[in-house]
Amino acid sequence: MRTTVINLTLLMFGLSVGFAQTDTLSIENVNVIPMHEEIVMQNQRVVIADGKILRVESMENTSEHPTAKVIDGSGKYLIPGLHEMHYHWRNKEGGIKRDFKLLLANGVTTVRNMAEYDWQDHIAIRDSIGQGKLFGPNYYTTGPYLQSGDLKTSADIERIIAQHHNKRYDFIKIADNLPKDIYLEVLEKAADYNIPVMGHAQREMDLEYSLRMKSIEHVEEFVYLFGDEQRRDSLFLKNAAQQIKNSGIVIAPTLVVFDMIVQCLDDNSFAKLKKKEVATYMLNGDHGYWASDDNPYRQNLKGKVINGMDALPLLEGYFEWMKNFTKMLAKEDVPMMTGSDTFGFVVPGFSLHEEFQFLQEAGLSPYEILKASTLTPARYLGSMAMEGTITEGENANLVLLNKNPLEDIKNTKTIEGVLLKGKWLDRDQLDSLLKEVESPNR
Repeated sequence: MRTTVINLTLLMFGLSVGFAQTDTLSIENVNVIPMHEEIVMQNQRVVIADGKILRVESMENTSEHPTAKVIDGSGKYLIPGLHEMHYHWRNKEGGIKRDFKLLLANGVTTVRNMAEYDWQDHIAIRDSIGQGKLFGPNYYTTGPYLQSGDLKTSADIERIIAQHHNKRYDFIKIADNLPKDIYLEVLEKAADYNIPVMGHAQREMDLEYSLRMKSIEHVEEFVYLFGDEQRRDSLFLKNAAQQIKNSGIVIAPTLVVFDMIVQCLDDNSFAKLKKKEVATYMLNGDHGYWASDDNPYRQNLKGKVINGMDALPLLEGYFEWMKNFTKMLAKEDVPMMTGSDTFGFVVPGFSLHEEFQFLQEAGLSPYEILKASTLTPARYLGSMAMEGTITEGENANLVLLNKNPLEDIKNTKTIEGVLLKGKWLDRDQLDSLLKEVESPNR
């Protein structure tokens, strides 16, 4: 009965289940990238049952599992499931299952949602996944995005943080504009309730204050946190990177979303953006809005003068600086996480692989990028005991690739199959998920 219920759940989600959860799977002759160090373990057998990795062993080991379903991993590469650590469900039409299909088809097995809007209930989504009622990635969520207007008094802080605690949000997310006394009180009260605070940097305060949070979202924040002269001062930036490293904070760069903004301001780039391949996975109405001059970046920034400069070259310069500073953070071994801030032409799932490309262009190695999407976020989320590497006892959230991602990070797009909680989705099933989401947008 247990298997029947699970299979019905998957079918409701739109999947044709290849193997029941109770089956033992054996991925054989596969190259394993375990991620606890930068190595490729060749010619391995990975045995999976009940959603867990039972063994990782050489194929020379003659142990057999006569009831196991065999997946041929010859010439392929197995990596831990990927983490999308800055996700937004922004489109009510089609429901969140639509985004889950895009995420799973791109190897994303863990998601951190970054705001709850009025029409959403992300705790219900998280609980439904945990209870097996909804087939989706491991799910974490903040509460509503809190700005200075939400937190005016100590009574506001007590009430809102108590609400976060009672509803069981995983994080508190704050904006960049809190008064210092309010910000410090938020940190203290959140600590009383043991809820981590993260979000945007506090732009009107010294760097040290922002480093008291669990993570800073967007490397863009440092553009505004530092002054013009400071951004040009290599010694200042090196010292700042060391200070960031010493604090233990984690940074989510989200370069891909800033690139989209820049492209929206240039007519030639914008014309190409509207026709990008993954635009076919946007809802028709959403695509129509973002492909028009009603697009908020076209409307509010195109042709505008900011700080004495046209917005386009100004933001292009910011973007180059952001990539350089991201590389500087990597050199100082600042922990980073991959996320893409999914809206507009930043299409869930696909956008994470675009973020990988930008991080590689910024100078990070493929291993550093994979670490930012596996091991580091698992440590950040407190799930390191069960996620982030391929070792015995870990959850079977894995991605099978046709090419080696350590040679070129673009190879993370060569997905042959995905294991989510021990359930195997082959290439045909992943293609079916994408087909269900596809819209005639090009």
